[in-house]
Amino acid sequence: MKRVGIIAGFGDYPVLLARFLKQKNYDVYCLGVRDQVDARIFDYCQGHCWMGFGQFGKAVRFFKKHGVTQAAMAGGISKRQFHHPWIIWRYMPDWYTIRLFAPHFVFRSKDNTSDSLLLTCVEAFERQGITILPGTDLAPEMLVKHERLTQHGPTKAQWKDIQFGWRISKELGRLDIGQAVTVKDQAVIALEALEGTDECIARSGRLCQGFTMLKLAKPQQDKRFDMPSFGMQTVQSLAKSGGKVLVVEANMTVLVGQQDVIDFANKNGIVIVAITEDDLTNEEYCSQNNRSDCV
Repeated sequence: MKRVGIIAGFGDYPVLLARFLKQKNYDVYCLGVRDQVDARIFDYCQGHCWMGFGQFGKAVRFFKKHGVTQAAMAGGISKRQFHHPWIIWRYMPDWYTIRLFAPHFVFRSKDNTSDSLLLTCVEAFERQGITILPGTDLAPEMLVKHERLTQHGPTKAQWKDIQFGWRISKELGRLDIGQAVTVKDQAVIALEALEGTDECIARSGRLCQGFTMLKLAKPQQDKRFDMPSFGMQTVQSLAKSGGKVLVVEANMTVLVGQQDVIDFANKNGIVIVAITEDDLTNEEYCSQNNRSDCV
C-alpha cells in the first residue's frame, strides 16, 4: 500500500497535490495547519488532523499512528505570526516543539529566516523517522515546463526588464528575503519580504503601471519546502494592480490551475513565460518566442 503524509499550509497547492496523489492510488494523511489550510484538502485524504504551530509532538504522533514514514510539505505559512510578542504563550507549544525551536525564539542562537525555520520543521519529523520528500517528486506534473504559456510574449523593452530583474530576484533569494521582485524600465519597483507576493504586487501597482514581476527559485533552493508557486490569485492580483508580465523559472515552479490561469492572463493582456537562466543570453529567444515587435 502506498501511504504518504502532507503537512498543508494555505493556498491551492496542497489541495491539488492531495488530489494528484489520490489519483495515483496513494492513501493520503494530512496534517492541516490550523487557520491556514483550505479544508477542501480533507476530501482527498484517508485521515486528517489539525495541527497548531506549536504541536509538532502531536503531528509526529498522528503520522506514526497511521504508519506514515514519508511526507511532503506544501502550501504557505503566514510568517507575520512568528513576530507577535510573547509568541510562546500565544501558541502554547508542546515540549517537543519547545526543544526544537528554543534556539530560534528563546536563545536566539539561530535566525528566523524562512530556510532556517523550515529546516527545523523538517528536522522535527526526520528525527522521528519520517522522511520529508519534495512534493514535486511525488507529482512532477505540477511543475511548469519551459515554455511561453500565453498567446504573446514580452516586448523588447520588457525582455530587457526580465534580464535586469533576474539577477535581482536571485540575489533576493540567496539572502533568503523573498522570491519575487517587480521591475520597470530596468529599475526595481518592489521586493517581496515578510508581506508575501500579493502585497508586493499591490505595492507595485501603487507606484507604477505596466511592471514586470519575476518569481524565481532561490539559488540554494531546497525542493522539500518553499518552492515558488503561482495560480489564479497571483494573476488576478497582477491584473488588478496593472502588472503586465509574469516570469517564472521553468521546472522549478509549481503552477496551480494551469488552463484557468492561462485563459485569464490572455483575456487580461498578461504575459507569462517560464524560462531558464540560459535564455537570458540567447539572442534568438526573443524573436522565436515573443511578439513580432521584439525583433
